[in-house]
Amino acid sequence: MALTGIQIFKLLPKTNCKECGVPTCLAFAMNLASGKAELDSCPYVSDESREKLAEASAPPIRPVKVGKGVRAGVTGGETVLYRHEKTFFNPTLLAATITSDTDAADLEKRLKVFNAFQYERVGLNLRPELIALKDAGNGKDAFAELAKTIAEKSEFNLILMTEDLDVMKAGVDAAGFKRPLLYAATKDNADDFGALAKDSGLPLAVKAESIDALIALTEKLTGMGLKDLVIDSGSREIKQAFEDQIAIRRAALKAGNRALGFPTITFPCEMASNLDMESLISAMFIAKYGGIVVMSDFTTESIFPLLLERLNIFTDPQRPMTVTEGIFEIGSPDENSPVLVTTNFALTYFIVSGEIEGSKVPSWLLVKDSEGLSVLTAWAAGKFSGDDVGLFVKKSGIADKVKHKELIIPGYAAAIAGEVEEELPDWTITVGPREAAHLAAFLKAR
Repeated sequence: MALTGIQIFKLLPKTNCKECGVPTCLAFAMNLASGKAELDSCPYVSDESREKLAEASAPPIRPVKVGKGVRAGVTGGETVLYRHEKTFFNPTLLAATITSDTDAADLEKRLKVFNAFQYERVGLNLRPELIALKDAGNGKDAFAELAKTIAEKSEFNLILMTEDLDVMKAGVDAAGFKRPLLYAATKDNADDFGALAKDSGLPLAVKAESIDALIALTEKLTGMGLKDLVIDSGSREIKQAFEDQIAIRRAALKAGNRALGFPTITFPCEMASNLDMESLISAMFIAKYGGIVVMSDFTTESIFPLLLERLNIFTDPQRPMTVTEGIFEIGSPDENSPVLVTTNFALTYFIVSGEIEGSKVPSWLLVKDSEGLSVLTAWAAGKFSGDDVGLFVKKSGIADKVKHKELIIPGYAAAIAGEVEEELPDWTITVGPREAAHLAAFLKAR
């Protein structure tokens, strides 16, 4: 069980050095108990105390690293039931399934298709991370060969799926360097799979027939010294699987049940007969509360919406995504190119810049700090007022880059035009279109 603030305080050095950022060791202990501080912030805690405090400072759901390389991911590590309470930290990892009887040519083709699923959104590269290699019963050599090929010739990381110990050992020998997730330990093979995971230092998935059965298995495996576990309650009926996800999260966060304090793995591919329905189920598990979602396949129409949903859910709701204030060159503008201004809300910037780029009209885009608010919201909140915009234009240095003095402001901020003119009496203030989609036609018509 997690320690209380007073119990933590007794293990601290009690120097009140303030180097942790708070005035007293007692305050630090209370923050540590509530998850608002990290143990590493205290430079003087002893090794003995650090070991005892590790449990108190750890999140209720253990973070588990899966894979290596550019698509390595961490699942788990969550501390709240609802993202508005704080935030969700580690995005759901998405996997597609390949069976071990897939021939080499088909594997190469599918890997090429999967690698193409990368999408730029608000400056981020969105892409899936995992391939679940499923044992088709055609022997350990075939399984190991495909695992090796995927590990060496693609960026994707692996879930090795078999309950045959010899097949799993062959997969680990071939692809263990990529830190695959081993799926799955069950009541029948827990000892063997637990020993393999421990010896190889790899994360292990645990599958049971119910939540109660899961508890017994995870307690057995943690007793063997295993820490990096991913759990599967075993249900493949949608309603029950959904209820299991919520029950597991609540048990870990609210009841402090360490036996269920691990990320989960879910299998929409085994709950639907077509990819469209799989995608709907996957969307449900991304929201509540799948750590890993395994699908039968990836297609653009299935994976792109899921990646966008994941991006929206796993961003900090209390901290808007922003870009840096300043002057942005779009399409190699010169001294005669138009000058536009907008806010620093990331989505606004990337939509506006994308439309300008699509217009093929080289332009200067001034981005003003609006504390991450969109144009209309920033104007309503007084973060995009006329005098502020005018002052920003003066200080930006854009006057040194262009011969003309015309500024295009967003249509939704037309009300500030007069104030901007007062601040910039030598400039012509032009009101642009309200919708970014109309920018291309607007710029071309000038």
